[in-house]
Amino acid sequence: MDICCGVTRNFIVAIMVRSTEQKGGDYIMKKSLLVISMMLALAIAAGGCATKGDLAEVQAREKAIAVKADQAAQDAQAAKAAADEAMLKANEAVARAEEAEKRAEERERIADEKARIADEKAKQADAVFQKSMKK
Repeated sequence: MDICCGVTRNFIVAIMVRSTEQKGGDYIMKKSLLVISMMLALAIAAGGCATKGDLAEVQAREKAIAVKADQAAQDAQAAKAAADEAMLKANEAVARAEEAEKRAEERERIADEKARIADEKAKQADAVFQKSMKK
């Protein structure tokens, strides 16, 4: 901004010097330079500089953004913890289901073995009955 103001000032001074040399008056140049300098300074002061209010507003926005970012980070951590806990519970449920399946298969094997033994005993009993009937 200083470069722009400096270039503008130099340009204005050059124009004033040229115009005052043509008019032939040192007084006119000083007066014109003063008026233009005052207008330029007023324009820069009024519109070109950030006010304390602007700075406070920017700082307030930064704080609000920082608070939102912190809240988002906390929410993300909470969501990750909940997801990890859910994954742990799901893994435990899978392990319990696998164990229950193993127990059910073992019971089925035992039931089949008992049924086979009962069949053998029934055949033996039938054989003994048939033998006794023949006598």
